[in-house]
Amino acid sequence: MKKLVLLRHGQSQWNLENRFTGWTDVDLTAQGEDEARQAGRLMAQAGLNFDRAFTSYLTRAIKTLNLALETMHQLWIPADKTWRLNEKHYGALQGLNKSQTAQQYGDEQVLLWRRAYDVRPPALAPDDPRHPSQDPRYRGISPTVLPATESLQDCIARLDPYWQNTIVPALQQADQILIAAHGNSLRGIVKILKNIPDDKIVGLNIPTGAPYVFELDEDLHVLKDYYLGDPQDIARRAQAVSEQAKHK
Repeated sequence: MKKLVLLRHGQSQWNLENRFTGWTDVDLTAQGEDEARQAGRLMAQAGLNFDRAFTSYLTRAIKTLNLALETMHQLWIPADKTWRLNEKHYGALQGLNKSQTAQQYGDEQVLLWRRAYDVRPPALAPDDPRHPSQDPRYRGISPTVLPATESLQDCIARLDPYWQNTIVPALQQADQILIAAHGNSLRGIVKILKNIPDDKIVGLNIPTGAPYVFELDEDLHVLKDYYLGDPQDIARRAQAVSEQAKHK
């Protein structure tokens, strides 16, 4: 049996400030760091010993991975970084307060931008300083594939090649893998693993800092999936994610 663990980064500064984050490189809060360490303790208590890890190019995910692995005394394992595991790109909404944006455009429109499967937020202009082509970490990536905005559908489409060509082969060779990433990129992986329909995946809320374990057979079919930790705490964090989506 193989195990794949998905870990959404801990609370970030812009989570706390209720701002659209996307590809903006925002750090963890002290609470977010604590969530990452607690995730590490839970995974250690569950006897997890990872062969390999994957994360995004964004500090909040990288730091969550490192803090969790440090707590587990497993910082030595190979860890690959990729832009394809980045959060969904929120385009011109990035940096804006969610409640204020809802007041300007209306709750219904902003909820579509946030949670609809195939609706994109307004795009960034190519010369906008927030555009990924202006960021040195994406220097080696063709500007034609770098997003100026994304729907969840777009996010999954750019994630899928990396899943199929890199993570799946790694799972075939290894027994235990950890992916520390973001709410939407992880929802994409869950959608692929569980074959969730387009209209159902938008209702999935992945809590911050809660290790989500998938037990897989040799053909990578899901045998069992569950969160580590106190069920009430996990439910509280998932509800907080849901409330954020509603701008409350």
